[in-house]
Amino acid sequence: MEITVAKTAGFCFGVDRAVRITEKLACENKKVRTLGPIIHNKSVVSDLEKKGVFSVDSPEDAESGCTLVIRSHGVGKSVYDLIKEKEIDFVDATCPFVSKIHKIAGEMSEKGYTVLIAGDSSHPEVVGIMGFCSGDVFTFKTAEELEKLVNNYPGLSENPVCLVAQTTFDVKEFKKSLKIFKKLCTNSIFFDTICNATSQRQLDAEELADRSNLMIVIGGRHSSNTNKLYDICRKRCGRTFLIETADELDHISFREDDKIGITAGASTPASIIKEVLDIMNNKSGEAMENVAEENFGEMLEESLKSFNTNDRIMGVVDKIEPNAVYVNLDRKQTGYIPITELSNDPNVVPEDVVKVGDELELLIMRTNDQEGMIMLSKKRVDSMKGWDVFEAALENNEVLEGIVTEVIKGGIIVVCNNIRVFVPASHSGVGRGEPLENLLKTTVQFKLLEISKQQGRRRAVGSIRNVQREKNKALREAFWSSVEVGKKYTGTVKSLTSYGAFVDIGGVDGMIHISELSWNRIKHPSEVVNVGDTVEVYVKGIDEEKKNISLGYRKDEDNPWTVFTNNYNVGDVIDVTIDGMSSFGAFAVIIPGVKGLIHISQIANRRIEKPQDELTVGQTVKVKITEINDEKKRVSLSIRALLNDAEAPAEAEKSAAEE
Repeated sequence: MEITVAKTAGFCFGVDRAVRITEKLACENKKVRTLGPIIHNKSVVSDLEKKGVFSVDSPEDAESGCTLVIRSHGVGKSVYDLIKEKEIDFVDATCPFVSKIHKIAGEMSEKGYTVLIAGDSSHPEVVGIMGFCSGDVFTFKTAEELEKLVNNYPGLSENPVCLVAQTTFDVKEFKKSLKIFKKLCTNSIFFDTICNATSQRQLDAEELADRSNLMIVIGGRHSSNTNKLYDICRKRCGRTFLIETADELDHISFREDDKIGITAGASTPASIIKEVLDIMNNKSGEAMENVAEENFGEMLEESLKSFNTNDRIMGVVDKIEPNAVYVNLDRKQTGYIPITELSNDPNVVPEDVVKVGDELELLIMRTNDQEGMIMLSKKRVDSMKGWDVFEAALENNEVLEGIVTEVIKGGIIVVCNNIRVFVPASHSGVGRGEPLENLLKTTVQFKLLEISKQQGRRRAVGSIRNVQREKNKALREAFWSSVEVGKKYTGTVKSLTSYGAFVDIGGVDGMIHISELSWNRIKHPSEVVNVGDTVEVYVKGIDEEKKNISLGYRKDEDNPWTVFTNNYNVGDVIDVTIDGMSSFGAFAVIIPGVKGLIHISQIANRRIEKPQDELTVGQTVKVKITEINDEKKRVSLSIRALLNDAEAPAEAEKSAAEE
């Protein structure tokens, strides 16, 4: 017999992490309960039970004083809420890849997207994902089911739809489903959330089955990923057997000329794989090529942990320094992310991007540098994910958001989803002659004009101007449908001319004539307002044919005549300043904007030839208000009346003395 083991057999990162967390808690003598079996493997579950670790069906079943472990499949938001409500001590061992799907499904659902999940609706992982969706959510197992689903619910073909996949979903089935999804759901976005380890395990199993005449798949019969491996192998190798333990090998008939392939699901520990191989080795009567029997378990364990350049792995932030972020990979070697591989923003501050304890998905750049460390990249993984988002955004003409990080020749750079997007100056939304530097470090909205994903020449070009134009168009349509004379608006002064100020009042520019800016005479609008000022205006006139709007700015309560009539009455004695002369009298300023006339007959108590005989311009004199004509807005003043009032008592005293 010739025996070959698949390269990627056994525990995946998420399962291995969950088991290690549980075993560590048990070693700390804590009362540990897992929310459901920690993995779909009877042997592992049995070993944990011997250490006092038992599973419960719900948080309410957990005894007081225990630590509850959430398994790698994850749970829905309501379960987290219940755990917190009951104040249960818990440790979250959800696989980071699953947690990522929770975040995607939750965020897209809140944005109004219907969520489609490629997976088994009864599987705990899918149940957990559904638990993060606040809106409509559907599941499907095959491409055919997806097609029927969209046909049965016509809204899926028109409304916003988001597609994610169970981490262990069949890769080829997902690709078939994706073609149908893109074809039938026009307003859609998708995320390939199948675990990389799952993809590789399925591919390795498929290749091994093609060159074997007997396949053994080791794993729990209730394990989703194990059953998928079994289905894949059975299609390519008629003699395919699914076993949970080495004892079940007795039910399989072997031949001397068999070419046997062995693979294992993500919930299968290395010890069971080794036991199966030991028995197979004894049956064949030959030592396995290149494998020392006594060291096989150790070597297998190490092979499951091997790192390769361009592999994606999960790590936990351990330490942050100005030039690098150090990551715990739960291996002998330490990983680090150079600051240049953390983000596409050249001005990034590491603490703004990651925190100690954060779990990150990373790309291996170099497996063994000069210091024996593994060099990793976060920005490249983020960028890979970002290109999927960009493709969907370009196809659906969606608006994206990013931060302006640089001004370069011919335009600016906007970073979005860790991808550098070039925005030409002509599409920056900045007026001709205005500095692009004003946009630096601001958040902007843009649409993609084009993207190119050619290896080594990836690029994206965007337009801020196109988003602004669409917004302004919508604002203009809304404005013209509701505008009316007298309606008030808050606007921004866009420009000034010698005859007035132009104000943006919601996508439409209106003009305040210079005469409407102030009740006093001004020489230029800049005496009252400046470009960029926020002003309160009201509509004075509308020319719908020419799409012109006349605006008013000065307020009635500031009208000098109103101020005057509210504060002065006939008979009041006030100080005024002589402002001008005529043949029939002198004009005097009462308050700014209101003048009164002192008729020549009211300047003195004797006849004078001209006002200049008694008064000079700029002179302050006391006068009496003798008349207010509200209709004509005229005020009559008199100096003579005050003189007569003073002389009357004196004449009375003289008459009394003579008598």
